[in-house]
Amino acid sequence: MPVAVSIQVKSYDRNVRVTVSDPVSSRRAELATFLRMRRAELKPEDVELRVRPGRRNTPGLRREEVAQISGVGVTWYTWLEQGRPITATAHVIDALARALRLDEEAHWHLRRLAGLPNPGPEEGPERSTPELDRLLAALEPAPACLLGQRFDFVAWNETFAALWDPGGLPEGRRNLMWLTFADPVHRRTWVEWEDRSRILLAEFRAAAGQHAGDLGFAELIDALHDASPEFRALWRHYAVKQSINGLITVRHPTAGIIKLDVIELGVRAQPSLTLAAQIPVRPLDRKKLATSL
Repeated sequence: MPVAVSIQVKSYDRNVRVTVSDPVSSRRAELATFLRMRRAELKPEDVELRVRPGRRNTPGLRREEVAQISGVGVTWYTWLEQGRPITATAHVIDALARALRLDEEAHWHLRRLAGLPNPGPEEGPERSTPELDRLLAALEPAPACLLGQRFDFVAWNETFAALWDPGGLPEGRRNLMWLTFADPVHRRTWVEWEDRSRILLAEFRAAAGQHAGDLGFAELIDALHDASPEFRALWRHYAVKQSINGLITVRHPTAGIIKLDVIELGVRAQPSLTLAAQIPVRPLDRKKLATSL
């Protein structure tokens, strides 16, 4: 039987008692600490708040000032800083992030502590960075790309372009699911298209379920239904899968048969992105990628 261990989390005005065996309570206490620390770092002038002259005993902003700026009740915000078991909606947490002048990473951290998902791709464009571009290039001759939350191709290296040509897809349809189901040219690249398409759709179905209500997902799914009878048939089965890792065999017009291990890695700096690398299995596969593509 697990033993509950209690720890003390120090705050400005009291001790918050947390049971380690309860992750929800631990996260709530961390949320309270994070809010207090960020509030203490701000001055009224940082948020363009006019205050009366005189000495302020509170380091940083006062609780009522944060509540005023974010448009939430003082009592409710006080309870949140005290780690009480109250529910915070995405609207309120995002308002607090703006009031506390949080950058993107701190905003995401606040959402996670509140038990909320990170802002979706609709809140900002998914794009690569110079560092990620260099990583893609360093993986040569292995084909590699960055995928967005809806499986859009965000960036890719030269070998990936030579093998899959995502830039040749229609504007607005540079997407892994569109390449798999609606592009007959590249369907022939998969040696075992039927098996691989089922795996891809199962992961896409799981991702779409995690973003229920996302208009971008809905539009893409409707378009795929219209473009591909195979997509329509497989979609009805409701198979789900969390990763497309595994061995694939592809056929290139000049290089011939190439075996690749697909590996997916999350990008912590941009959680909406996934690095998908196709690693050559044999020395012969690596040689074909380096010399024939």
